[in-house]
Amino acid sequence: MAITRDDILATLSRVALPGGGDLVSRDLIRALAIDGPEGQSRISFVIEAATADEARHLLPAQQAAEAALKALPGVGTVQVVMTAHGPAAKPAAPSLKIGQHPTPQQGGPQRISGIDRIIAVASGKGGVGKSTVSSNLAVALARQGRRVGLLDADIYGPSQPRMMGVSKRPASPDGKIIEPLHAHGVTMMSIGLMLKEDEAVIWRGPMIMGALQQLLGQVAWGKLDVLIIDLPPGTGDIQLTLCQRTHLTGALVVSTPQDVALLDARKALDMFQKLKTPVLGLIENMSTFCCPNCGHETQIFGHGGVKAEAAKLGLPFLGELPLALSVRQAGDAGTPIAATDAPEAEAYARLARGLIAGGMA
Repeated sequence: MAITRDDILATLSRVALPGGGDLVSRDLIRALAIDGPEGQSRISFVIEAATADEARHLLPAQQAAEAALKALPGVGTVQVVMTAHGPAAKPAAPSLKIGQHPTPQQGGPQRISGIDRIIAVASGKGGVGKSTVSSNLAVALARQGRRVGLLDADIYGPSQPRMMGVSKRPASPDGKIIEPLHAHGVTMMSIGLMLKEDEAVIWRGPMIMGALQQLLGQVAWGKLDVLIIDLPPGTGDIQLTLCQRTHLTGALVVSTPQDVALLDARKALDMFQKLKTPVLGLIENMSTFCCPNCGHETQIFGHGGVKAEAAKLGLPFLGELPLALSVRQAGDAGTPIAATDAPEAEAYARLARGLIAGGMA
């Protein structure tokens, strides 16, 4: 009598496995074949283990199965092969690429969902403390109860991660939406968080513009009363792209009092005028230095130049901010002075209160 498939499976079902069950009940048999002349049947099949480790544990069961089948009447040879395919490969985490060419946009400047006001902080030249003003203003507004975001749009020279004391790389579960970080009550994002600390950004204009578009549109900002955007110095691609594509509440222009800084500040003011972006006011930074030892005040960069320029142009003058060692040290340490109760924090709190009172933040 020829041996059948049912005979073989019945025999294999009696081969117990470590951990319970048998080769049949645990569905480990694959490619079962019977051939050869009656009385000398050749049986072959595969035992498919889930992992290499499980395959090693099933070796005694393989040997027992071969022996049990060879003992059946009419069986000539038995060939059993063990395989281990391993666990299913986990899908690769979606890859987020920053710095793509911008996508077309119709209909002029667009609002960002969930954000009530967007304020750009600009300067005509570098070195006037624009990023320090941006981080401290964001923190000061948050301490006044506002829901605040801070976007570091200085793609070539991002400094907000250091000033805000954050270094963790933002997550992107789907490779599209970017989850921002939080520090000192502020929701923040910077291209610097996507790069190594000393890694340079060597991009042409279209990639810079695409990166800004991603940082604005793909970050999960949530509900914000105000988003502060720390612009790079000058009047380049970032400023042009931001003003043309994003509905801004307005811009703050930061300058030190000396004539050289004011020359460049005027260029920034002219740019915003040509781009039809409201200028909310001018801020004089590094206005006065107070000696921490003797208390003597010195106007290192002059004094009152920005206030006079604002009056000349008919623009609001929003206040004077001190030149203080503690402000620099706090920024380098990752805790903006506005997040503390130091005396120097009051100037930023006063600036924040003025913006709130004027309905700008």
